[in-house]
Amino acid sequence: MDKSYKLTVNNTNIYDRKASEDSTIDAVEVSPSKFHILKNNQAYSAEIVEADFINKTYTVKVNGNTYEVAIENALDLLIKELGFLVGGSKQINEIKAPMPGLILEMSVSVGQEVQENDCLLILEAMKMENSFLSPRAGIIKSISAKKGDAVEKGQLLIEFE
Repeated sequence: MDKSYKLTVNNTNIYDRKASEDSTIDAVEVSPSKFHILKNNQAYSAEIVEADFINKTYTVKVNGNTYEVAIENALDLLIKELGFLVGGSKQINEIKAPMPGLILEMSVSVGQEVQENDCLLILEAMKMENSFLSPRAGIIKSISAKKGDAVEKGQLLIEFE
């Protein structure tokens, strides 16, 4: 069975894609987060500027134009269709590393008050820089990693009061 997903670009354009259609795209990594892409004999230069894996949103620059892209898979669409909000009633009190990586920047300190969507840290993983944004407003209770630390998947990074 062919997996499908929905791409929303700049909150206006919506594209339904099938995973099998991805084989028509030839992408070569030029450097970390930068790619040379061929599709239908047309060349594109692409760069992943920012990635939020938790919310499945990405900022992508293609041939100098910047796009905000949101990806939803079949499960995301079903949850939305049934009227459920993922994590809507759960308050997030800690940030854990979703994958092994290297802390490039720690943007907060203990006791600091943060607002929702403030940048907390930048983690380099799989040759990409991933910005971790605050899921809520709050005060930083503890920080378990510092700039330059190598972290493992599931490791506690930041805890909220």
